[in-house]
Amino acid sequence: MTSLLIIVGYLALLLTVALASSRFAKGTSEDFFLASRSIGPFLLLMSLFGTTMTAFALVGSTGKSYNLGVGVYGLMASWAAVVHPLMFALVGLKLWQLGRRHHYVTQVQYFRDRFQSDRLGQLLFPILVLLVIPYLLIGVQGAGITVAAVTKGAFPTFFVDAAGAPSGIPAWLTGAVICGVVLTYVFWGGIRAAAWANGFQTCIFVVVAVLTFFTISSALGGVEAATAATMAKRPELLIRGQSIGQAQFLSYGLVGLSMGMFPHIFQHWMTAKSASTFKLPVIAHPILVALVWLPCVVLGIWAAGQLSVPPAKANAVLGIMVAKYTTPVMSGVLTAGILAAIMSSLDSQFLCLGTMFTHDVVLRGELLESADDARVIWIGRAFVTGVVLVTYLLSLVSNRGIFDLGVWCFSGFSGLTPLVIAALYWRRATRVGAMASVLAVVVSWSVLFAMDSMGVGGEHGEFLVGGVMPVTWVFLSSTIAMVVGSLLSTPPDAEHIRRFF
Repeated sequence: MTSLLIIVGYLALLLTVALASSRFAKGTSEDFFLASRSIGPFLLLMSLFGTTMTAFALVGSTGKSYNLGVGVYGLMASWAAVVHPLMFALVGLKLWQLGRRHHYVTQVQYFRDRFQSDRLGQLLFPILVLLVIPYLLIGVQGAGITVAAVTKGAFPTFFVDAAGAPSGIPAWLTGAVICGVVLTYVFWGGIRAAAWANGFQTCIFVVVAVLTFFTISSALGGVEAATAATMAKRPELLIRGQSIGQAQFLSYGLVGLSMGMFPHIFQHWMTAKSASTFKLPVIAHPILVALVWLPCVVLGIWAAGQLSVPPAKANAVLGIMVAKYTTPVMSGVLTAGILAAIMSSLDSQFLCLGTMFTHDVVLRGELLESADDARVIWIGRAFVTGVVLVTYLLSLVSNRGIFDLGVWCFSGFSGLTPLVIAALYWRRATRVGAMASVLAVVVSWSVLFAMDSMGVGGEHGEFLVGGVMPVTWVFLSSTIAMVVGSLLSTPPDAEHIRRFF
C-alpha cells in the first residue's frame, strides 16, 4: 500500500507541474503544437532525452541484459551516446532552420515541400504512424509489467492470477491510469505541457536510476558480491563476445540513426528558441545516456545471479528486483521513477501523432490557413484522444518483448534516415528517389519482420541475417533505392532547390 500511495502522489505532482504550464499558453495553434518555438536549451535537452529514454531503455535493457549480459550496453547505449548527438547537430539543427523559415510543423510538410510531391506525403504519413504506435506500446506495456511486479501480493483480496494466487495490480489497469494521466496534461497543455513534464520527469528518473543502482547494490552485499553471484551462476553474461558477435555489435550502430526520423523528435526540434539552443543537447546527451543505461544493464546482470525468471518473462526483472531488494517506501519511489521515464516518452509521441493527423490529413494547405486557432487546437486534441485510446486497446493484446519490439520500431525509422539525409544534403535527390527509398523500407522491413515472426533465419538465439541486424539490410535497400531512383530521374528544379540550400 505504501508503494502505491507514493506512485499515486507522484502522478498527482506530475499533473500539477504539467498543467501549471498552461499559465504561459498563448491560446494559438502554434503554441499548442510548437510552444511558439520558444523552448530553451535545458528544456530541449530534457525533452529530447526524456522522449528517447522509454521503457525500452529501463525495463527493456534490464530484461535484455538479464538474457544476454554486459554486451547490451554496447548495443544501444554506447551507440546512442555517439549517434544521437550527431543526429541533433547534422539533422535537427538544419531541419529547425528550414522549419523556422518555411513554418513547418510536421515532417510530412517538409518532405512534401522539399520533393514537390503530395503522393510522397500520402505514402510517408501512414508509415510514420504505424512505426510510432509500437513505440507507444513499449511504454504502456513497460508500465504495466513494472507496477504488477512491484505490487505483487499487496492486494490479495482484489488481484489474483489464474491459479488463485495473489498477483500485482493488473497491467490493463496501470495502462489505463498512465494513458489517462498523460492524455490529461497533453490535451490541455500541448507541447509546452509535454516539455515541462519531460523536464520534471527526466530529472526524476535520472536520479532514480542512480539511486536504484546503489540501493539494490547495498541489499546484495555490494558490487563485488552481486557480481560474484552472477559469475558463479551465469559467467557468460560478463563477457560480451559470448552472446554478441562483432558484426552484430557494429550493425546496431545503424539503429541509433532512427533519431533522425522520429516524428516526435522532429516536433521537439521545431520548438527550439534559437540555433544555439542545440548546443546543450549535443554536449550533455551522452552523459545522461550513461547515467541511465549503465545502472539498468548492471542490474539486469546482477538479477541473473539472484533470480530464476524464464527468458520470455525477462521484462519483469527490474520490477522484481525493486520489490525484492528495497523497502516499500523506496520501492514506491523507484517505481515512480520508472514510470517517469515511460511517461516522458508517451506524451510527445501521443501529441506528435495528433499533430500529424491535424496538419497532414484534416487541415492541409488552404484549409489550415483559413481555420481559426481554436478549431485547429480542438481537432488536434480529438486526434490525440483517439491515438491514446487505440494505443491502450492494442496494449491489451500485444505480447512481444519490449527490447525486441523497440529494435524493430527503430529499424524502420533508421531505414528512412537516408531520405532525410538526402533531402538535406544532396541537391540531386528527386521525388522518384524519395518514393523508391520509402517503398524499399516498406518491403525490406516487412519481409524481415515476417521472417522473424515465423522463426525463419535466426542465428545464435537472435534474429540476424548474414550475422548482422535486420536494420542493416533495411538501411542499405533504402540508400540504394534513393541513389538509383534519383540518378535515373529528372533533376529537381534549380529555383525550387535554392529554397532549401
